[in-house]
Amino acid sequence: MCRTDQSVPEPGEGNDVDSTDAVFTSLLEDSAEELYEHAPCGYLSTLMDGTIAKINTTLLDWLGLDRSRVVGRMRFTDLLTVGGKLYHETHFAPLLQMKGEVSGIAMDIKAAAGQRMPVLVTSRVKTSKDGEPLLIRTTVFDARERRAYEAELLRGRRAAEEAHRQAEADRARLQEALAVLQQSLLPAELPVIPGLEAGSYYHTASPDLLGGDFYDLFPLVGGRWAFVLGDVCGKGPQAASVTSLARYTLRAAALHDADPVTVLTTLNNVLHERYAGGEGRYCTVIFGVLEPHDGHVGVHLASGGHPSALIQRADGSADYLPTPGGLLVGVLPQAPFTTAHARLLPGDTLLLYTDGLTEARTGPGREMFGEDALRSFTAARPPSGPQALITALSGLLTSFGDGLDDDTALLALGMPASLPTPRVNT
Repeated sequence: MCRTDQSVPEPGEGNDVDSTDAVFTSLLEDSAEELYEHAPCGYLSTLMDGTIAKINTTLLDWLGLDRSRVVGRMRFTDLLTVGGKLYHETHFAPLLQMKGEVSGIAMDIKAAAGQRMPVLVTSRVKTSKDGEPLLIRTTVFDARERRAYEAELLRGRRAAEEAHRQAEADRARLQEALAVLQQSLLPAELPVIPGLEAGSYYHTASPDLLGGDFYDLFPLVGGRWAFVLGDVCGKGPQAASVTSLARYTLRAAALHDADPVTVLTTLNNVLHERYAGGEGRYCTVIFGVLEPHDGHVGVHLASGGHPSALIQRADGSADYLPTPGGLLVGVLPQAPFTTAHARLLPGDTLLLYTDGLTEARTGPGREMFGEDALRSFTAARPPSGPQALITALSGLLTSFGDGLDDDTALLALGMPASLPTPRVNT
């Protein structure tokens, strides 16, 4: 059976009213002098010269002083630390004189037992009806908890800044180490080849990751020269390990038998055997041989899944040296590789590149740069030799900005243009 009781008092009625009345009564019995003396903050009044005329018990307790030693004997500045006195003389007092009020100024007072106590000080000048200054009323708030909180925040900020500085220093050291390792995967400088010119460039997409692009140029027997440019799948230490293995395998294989297909087959066998048991590692590679002749250089190359080389001719034209059908190196136990032959005449330049160049994103639509654009760009450059072409392409890579998000290696080889025969006046 449900029972309703209309006599149950609502909140704020009955006993609640009685208790509230008791609180109000106790407050009314509290004298103004009691409120002043034992307020939760310090109060004092000083003459205009700073002599303390009145001070409450709360502030005296903080100071650890008797009233008889303070009233009429000490100035407000006597309660402050040395730093507080200087600030009072140079800032606090002038502001108070100009504005008649200063609020929430952080200072330190000399508390009991020689301790420094942080406080917040607010002062106001009391004036007569005629506007003459009579005395200064000052309120002093305990700021120890606030100061401790601020100190904790400061320690946290400094710790965060130190951690950030250390992280930046560690990152700089890591980048330096990675840069050294990256350089170890590339020739320190290209060799000088009699009758030929060579230029190279390497763009690192991220200073925090090792790239897998590589190139090389080294001598063979019989006055021939081997060149190679490749791109290992992935980044980081594992990709760098494959890069190192590929580069030195190619060198060793070429010294034994420089036929491009044979060299790539050897590399394919080494990579497939080395990484068949775990995560597959593979790469794209162009390997070729330069054979200088009178008036031209013969080029014989093979490609394992790599973008076709581009030839800039002395007449200003540019076209690719197609190598379709070559398979990635290291994927299968046996892989087909595509060969190509060409002749470089004086003023011609052979360009090899990795796909970071052609796959860069350009324009508002973030379209892929592509092979057609590369051919047009090359054809628009004057045929001034390998180094001039490399310089132009490095500027192009820079212009891509954040559209270039992959490592890019460039290698250019060519014959110097024939110098005109000087005319002899007879």
